[in-house]
Amino acid sequence: MDTSHRSPLFEMFARGEVPADVRVVAARGAFALATHEHLALLILLSRDADARVAETANETLDRLPRTRLAAFLARPDVSSDVREFFRARGIEVTGGPAEQTDEPLIAAEAGEAPAEDNADREATATRLSKMPVADRIKRAMLGSREERFILIRDNNRMVASAVLSSPKVNESDIESVAKMVNVSEDVLRIIGNARGWVKKYPIASALALNPKTPIAVSLALVPRLVERDIKILVRDRNMPEPLRAAARRVMSNQDSRKS
Repeated sequence: MDTSHRSPLFEMFARGEVPADVRVVAARGAFALATHEHLALLILLSRDADARVAETANETLDRLPRTRLAAFLARPDVSSDVREFFRARGIEVTGGPAEQTDEPLIAAEAGEAPAEDNADREATATRLSKMPVADRIKRAMLGSREERFILIRDNNRMVASAVLSSPKVNESDIESVAKMVNVSEDVLRIIGNARGWVKKYPIASALALNPKTPIAVSLALVPRLVERDIKILVRDRNMPEPLRAAARRVMSNQDSRKS
């Protein structure tokens, strides 16, 4: 089914990489905030091989407010597959104005409350580390910016993917993550493979200049770099040699065009 939603976290569910206990929590509507992702996960989980997961997702689908759901389905960015799924459940597209908001149709569970604003970073990191995976995913999507920047370095790929899937994350946050050398290569690869993010030059540049970025991602970005960043690459001995060599070729071509 084409749900027209492919966030990093959703992709992990679609590939079958999420354990059943976490799928049950997601089936309750606990993770997805934006309506597109909320519906995409519920549709996927309603057909889960685990009967408990499928039953929970179907119960959540039955609780969706019908009027708002019908209005949302009228949006032009909702796929025909999704409309057909809900039509089979008795929900027809409304003839009125389409629902324009991406607020959740059912409020996601907030999980454990965040630490006080004056709590130090170490205390916050300790609190998060003691949470079960499902609760860390909730905080990754619903928590504060401080929590997200701690959880982006979580050893569990689902948690880090949830940070990148959070509707609270903006381009400035992604640029900051792209500069980090203490995140996993998987995180940088996800950013590098997201066209919506790498079309922004500050993010593309941050990835290309990060020695932790997978070389295949970096090499694809080198031709887009401006002269200043090319020179930084050429001079930086901490960067992989194939990347510096590619930068030297680009710089040589730039010099040739100038002469």
